[in-house]
Amino acid sequence: MAKKRINLTRVVYDKDDYRKTIDTSFNELLPVVPEEETDTITIEQFFEFYNDLFFDIPKTGENSHNTLIQQSTEYVGEQQTNEELEALVEEVNSLREQLLEAQTELADIKQQDIENIDLSQIT
Repeated sequence: MAKKRINLTRVVYDKDDYRKTIDTSFNELLPVVPEEETDTITIEQFFEFYNDLFFDIPKTGENSHNTLIQQSTEYVGEQQTNEELEALVEEVNSLREQLLEAQTELADIKQQDIENIDLSQIT
């Protein structure tokens, strides 16, 4: 077997040239994560997923619509919900009063009609 001779060349840098030429940081050891592969989604994407999964989400239990309501209420606060409820209760009470007034007027009109009936026409 014939021996082959391999010539090696060695480049020597002085201290200043070495730091300028050779990258001594450890950033090459870190895995490169492309931006496209991140696990974050946009708010628009979240609502698209939510709308797509709406009927697949259980009403109660873990990871349910009830859980979403509770978490959102804790975050937003119950004040907004209570204010809306109070406004609705006020509207219902107002409508009940209007209905009672209309029923009273109708009863008065019926009573007047009864009193105005000529008994001679009945016989």
